Amino acid sequence: MFCPKCATQNLDGASFCRTCGANVSLIPQALSGQLPQAPADELVVEGCGPRSRRRREVTLDSAFKNIFMGIAFLIVAIALSRTIGQAWWFWMLIPAFSMMGTGIAQFMRLKEKERRAELVAPRVPPRMSPRRTDELMPPVPSVTEGTTRHLGVEAPTRHLETQDRR
Repeated sequence: MFCPKCATQNLDGASFCRTCGANVSLIPQALSGQLPQAPADELVVEGCGPRSRRRREVTLDSAFKNIFMGIAFLIVAIALSRTIGQAWWFWMLIPAFSMMGTGIAQFMRLKEKERRAELVAPRVPPRMSPRRTDELMPPVPSVTEGTTRHLGVEAPTRHLETQDRR
């Protein structure tokens, strides 16, 4: 197995190149066409407490619901601070910021999942125009002829002149 970075031959099953240290553990899998599967997305929310052991998938609705419930708690806390004036209204800020933070985090996870899905989606190759078979194509020039032609041309020589400073 050869390193794609420095072309050093490494032992089969090696994880890193012995010369440059590049990660070569996935090269045999890529050559055989068996790339590892990406881990499952962790967009699952676990509830708190003994009764809420079921898992549910995060959706855009639940993210916005958490954000707006947090805003509602914040409005209630502000209203209580203006009317009652006691210190216990301050404790209403805890669920307000907690729910807003959870909703924003869920929204960001959903957007990241959409971005990853766009990157993984197969790209459609551009359509090629049909080739006309009735016309003759010029032969492709060989590499040897091109190299020989370039070797025959001499590059201009640069001469550096020294100047005496007195």
